[in-house]
Amino acid sequence: MDHRSGQKRAVEYLYPPIEPFDQRQIDMGDGHRIYVEQVGNPRGVPVLVLHGGPGGGCSPAMRRYFDPEVYRVVLFDQRGCGRSRPTASVLSNTTWDLIADIEALRGLLGIDRFILFGGSWGATLALAYAITHPGRVRHMVLRGVFLGTQAELDWFYGGGAGAFFPELWARFCDPIPEEERGNMVAAYHRRLFSGNMVEEMRFARLWAQWENALASVHSDGAHIESPSEYARAFSRLENHYFQHGCFFETDGWILQQRHRIEHIGAVVVQGRFDMICPPVSAHRLAKGWRACDLRMVGLAGHALSEPGISAELVHVMDGLRSSAIRG
Repeated sequence: MDHRSGQKRAVEYLYPPIEPFDQRQIDMGDGHRIYVEQVGNPRGVPVLVLHGGPGGGCSPAMRRYFDPEVYRVVLFDQRGCGRSRPTASVLSNTTWDLIADIEALRGLLGIDRFILFGGSWGATLALAYAITHPGRVRHMVLRGVFLGTQAELDWFYGGGAGAFFPELWARFCDPIPEEERGNMVAAYHRRLFSGNMVEEMRFARLWAQWENALASVHSDGAHIESPSEYARAFSRLENHYFQHGCFFETDGWILQQRHRIEHIGAVVVQGRFDMICPPVSAHRLAKGWRACDLRMVGLAGHALSEPGISAELVHVMDGLRSSAIRG
């Protein structure tokens, strides 16, 4: 069977489950403690995994995209989510704080340069870090590209995706008064940060359900419930970042700054039917970037767990083994 055919479950393409050889909480000195773990070969080629969201956190499955004999894989839960503390906190929580955290982790772990492996918001953060610290990046492997632009937010929170999932869009919009529906990010922001825990949890679940229901091309739109603590952290952090334009100086900042990273090799794995981060963003990122290889996966949506996406990502990382070892 073709490894990219998507006929098997995603987990069947991954390396076997693996436990960390290092786990720790790092005090960042400003009230945040960051959870970090390492798996694979302690003397291997460093890879930094950047999870999505913002607010998604890492999972054990994310350890399994890499040959453990070759790669030293570093995973961390970004501020306010996963096993990092305090949970759901937006204080001192911006794109630039996360970039500073990556630099602190790199220094603490004694890493000179690493491969960046990130999807969705993780791709955004990888690109922003590379633009800021290009000398610290040896390669990028990106999935489901999100560039942090207003056009992308308008697509997902302004009715674009809703045109394909009208019943789910209605479920997302109905709790908001009609006069506030012109800016759903702002409307949800008021409720996710109201100080009323019951209201915050209600709207956190609604926010998370809208995104989760559209993540996979195989989704039937069924009600998808996230654990309460996860839903609150994910929804508050994601909304916080989107309410502030991902803290970029200008709309379109990543593409405006792309010249700073065009010497770095990159592979972009993009689901053809990604409803959360449509392929147009990946195409715009790759167009004219000679060192960037854009790979469209046919019957695939946004989720890392899509079989075709997982298969291609493992294939990419396996293909990088020999060149990564050479440096």
